[in-house]
Amino acid sequence: MPFVHVELFEGRTLAQKAAIAKEITESITKHAGAPASAINVIFTDLPEGTLFQAGEMRKKN
Repeated sequence: MPFVHVELFEGRTLAQKAAIAKEITESITKHAGAPASAINVIFTDLPEGTLFQAGEMRKKN
């Protein structure tokens, strides 16, 4: 049962997340042979101020 964790800055719509999850599911089904019903995609929305790159806070794009 594959689990895929996706971390994105907050602000994506449910429709955008659904489209991402669908393509991830299709890719894992194609390349790993797992049935779509066994694939779980989990989104974590990151608020601004939670990513520091090279010691500097990175602002969302």
